[in-house]
Amino acid sequence: MTVRERLMGLLLREDVNFALTNKLPRRSATRLMGNLSKIETPLVSRPSIALWRFFADPDLENAEETRFRSLHHAFTRGLRPGARTFDPDPEILSSPCDAIVGACGRIEAGRLYQVKGRDYALGDLLDADAGTFADGTFATLRLTAGMYHRFHAPHDLVVDQVRYIPGDAWNVNRAALNRVERLYCRNERAVIATHLTATGHPILLVPVAAILVAGIRLHFAGDGRLLREGGARTIPGDTALSKGEEIGWFEHGSTIIVIAPPGFELADGIAEGASIRAGQALIRFP
Repeated sequence: MTVRERLMGLLLREDVNFALTNKLPRRSATRLMGNLSKIETPLVSRPSIALWRFFADPDLENAEETRFRSLHHAFTRGLRPGARTFDPDPEILSSPCDAIVGACGRIEAGRLYQVKGRDYALGDLLDADAGTFADGTFATLRLTAGMYHRFHAPHDLVVDQVRYIPGDAWNVNRAALNRVERLYCRNERAVIATHLTATGHPILLVPVAAILVAGIRLHFAGDGRLLREGGARTIPGDTALSKGEEIGWFEHGSTIIVIAPPGFELADGIAEGASIRAGQALIRFP
């Protein structure tokens, strides 16, 4: 067994992982990480990138660049043109990001689950009434530290508005999901309300930040700043995006919850624990 395998085996123990990543000042650590990750001085950037490569084992096969100025540059890396192909089927919502599929399935009477045995109210996640989504379909997509961190439009759509909701910075891995009730409803998040261009169906994308995720950036909102920097607010939309067009990125890695109205179903092969790449089929139209 290699040194990396031994260390990862220890760090992935739920009790150890939860203690290391949550029993500390989460928001302060997150702000500190955001500042440190942007430092381009080799004395800081080289060891931080080396540690990231060691622990996160990032997939750089399709990366636009593989030499990085800073850890932030590595986290927010782009991909070579054509590296992600979005499913052309007009009756498919594609995955907006590379991810591991977490909890997914039907929303029942306005409730969905974060892990088996722990459910939460959709209205709490949205900080608003669940409305037409109360009996819809959802898929939770977790981005790990080594993954591509940008996310894209799952279909041709129009962004109607973005609601930024400040919050905590709990880790979003299984160790925390098993222990913290309503975790996604506690963390910093953005509710991106959209409708599909061709059919008018409403679709929600909810990026959820987590510990060490220095923030969420959207190309069409925030004037180029982190959403956090403007405080709680609703940002008008009316922004048209084509399927596969880049929406924004996390400055580390976290979770996106995709929510569709009743009648939509998970695509074939979508189940908890499955790996998925941006562009692959995620949810099928009625």
